[in-house]
Amino acid sequence: MKPPDATDLQGELVVLRPLAAADAPALRTIRSTPEVEAWWGPLEDDFPFTDDPDATRFTIHRDGAVAGLIQFGEEPEPMYRHAWIDLFVDPPHGRQGVGSDAIATLIRHLTEDRGHHRITIDPALDNVAAIGCYEKAGFRRVGVMQAAERDPLSGRWRDALMMELVVFSVAR
Repeated sequence: MKPPDATDLQGELVVLRPLAAADAPALRTIRSTPEVEAWWGPLEDDFPFTDDPDATRFTIHRDGAVAGLIQFGEEPEPMYRHAWIDLFVDPPHGRQGVGSDAIATLIRHLTEDRGHHRITIDPALDNVAAIGCYEKAGFRRVGVMQAAERDPLSGRWRDALMMELVVFSVAR
């Protein structure tokens, strides 16, 4: 994991806080729920600190409670510069706008503070709830990537949906 951005990011419903050791137990509990594990796979021993060295992570807080995790990575090559994001939300906080607000808050940070014009996300094609959330946040479907990732439970290859959000006011 890359060093976190230093400041909290305030959304309408959530606060994104740089990942802290105090958040790890709650995040590990959420990450171990069947609903999250179905998409993210079994919990790694080093989660949430060193399992993904290319990610910058924030804990999603709602009303003072840990409600999930959102992360981003950046393509540093100037000709292809963009950011990618990924997230999970604690199932009891699902379908309440927490994920949508966390995404909107991170998009604002990535475009306004970090200068990105294009952001991608690639959910499993059968993750209908996530795709709906991303479309609500402004992402559009780019195309299906066949056999792009292994299903963490069955071990079979599954398709993923490439989605992008382009902020034209930044891109031009």
